[in-house]
Amino acid sequence: MPAPGQKLDAQDVIRLVREHRVSFIRLQFTDILGIIKSVALPTAQLPKALDGQIMFDGSSIEGFVRIEESDMFLRPDPASFALLPWRSPDGGAAARLICDVYTPDGEPFEGCPRCTLKRVVERARRMGLEMMAGMEAEFFLFLRDEQGRATTRTHDQGSYYDLAPVDRGEQARQEMVEALTGMGFEIETSHHETAPGQHEIDFRYADAVTTADNIATFRYVVRVIARDHGLHATFMPKPVYGVNGSGMHTHQSLFRDGRNAFPDPTGRWGLSELALHYLAGLIHHARAFTAITNPLVNSYKRLVPGYEAPVYIAWSERNRSPFIRIPSKRGESTRLELRSPDPSCNPYLALAVMLEAGLDGIRQRLPVPEPVNRNLYRLSERERAELGVQSLPGSLREALAELRRSEVIRGALGDHIFHRFLEAKQIEYSIYSSQVHQWELDQYLSVF
Repeated sequence: MPAPGQKLDAQDVIRLVREHRVSFIRLQFTDILGIIKSVALPTAQLPKALDGQIMFDGSSIEGFVRIEESDMFLRPDPASFALLPWRSPDGGAAARLICDVYTPDGEPFEGCPRCTLKRVVERARRMGLEMMAGMEAEFFLFLRDEQGRATTRTHDQGSYYDLAPVDRGEQARQEMVEALTGMGFEIETSHHETAPGQHEIDFRYADAVTTADNIATFRYVVRVIARDHGLHATFMPKPVYGVNGSGMHTHQSLFRDGRNAFPDPTGRWGLSELALHYLAGLIHHARAFTAITNPLVNSYKRLVPGYEAPVYIAWSERNRSPFIRIPSKRGESTRLELRSPDPSCNPYLALAVMLEAGLDGIRQRLPVPEPVNRNLYRLSERERAELGVQSLPGSLREALAELRRSEVIRGALGDHIFHRFLEAKQIEYSIYSSQVHQWELDQYLSVF
């Protein structure tokens, strides 16, 4: 199979479908919350699909359009073609194509997250730059109960990089790696993470759109294979109290003329002026884009001191407590590691807002603050204030308020997604706030 992002055209896809005897094609896209949607087609309809003639009802998709303007068209990206690691119901091979969503007028739909990322990528291209990114999505594998429902129980007690006797979780992770490799992913590492039942599989970085496609595919494959092993895979940021949550550390750099533009052996910290302005942009807009990179009520139960997740907006070369870390490698491996995003986010929107924040830092030539090489969790509030270190939003409500005030992040999302995302998340927070939770019953019911 070709690697993700390899440049295939429509005729290549038709040839591969014939060679592998594919019987069904899944046309995939995401809603604004990052949930994968799919239309299944017999291969006889493939030429029509590749010509962008497959229509669907956009009014049924979260955050898309009203019922009176519902017609939408799917335009498959031939470069995204991949065989799925399971068979169709008729026993034949199955494949997928990732699509952009277009309006009946032939224009990119402003509510399509993939088109949104492409629009920001094009802004970078006009500046002579290309974003390269790698996302490390952690996840939990939990047992299911007798009725097949997900629980938060796990049978392993492993921790970071543990090598334990092979169990269902380990077997499932090995099969996930094999399946992803078969789809063309270049897997770099896979290992047990810090918390019991927590895992990570890392694959090679790519351009921004390919990386977002890869994350969407990765989450889908992980869930299906976990289910086949009688397990439930979740990318929920904080499913269990008292242990580390799941993050999606995002490594990023900008390339110019095919070379990494971030290293500079003569620059301060070995970084170019471009890299420092980009870093400053991420710091400057951090509170505004956090609602996108950490989009759930539950996301903010991960972003608390004591569990390795970043809380304070600072950067360092060595220290892992700040928001951004600069790995020690230089040369073509020079990059920034943004540690706050979690794997529940829409990867297309998350990369779009990160890239736009960094580009704004470059455009405005924002000055980068000094690195903080101390453990931020051990500093007092006064000491952090003296260093000029702010905190990330402490709740989804606070994050939405910050997003609402940011013209730069609104510009990255476009008005359609900006308003629909805010509306959906305000409803989510309102429902959460009005619920009576088990903790309240345990804490108050027998006391008051």
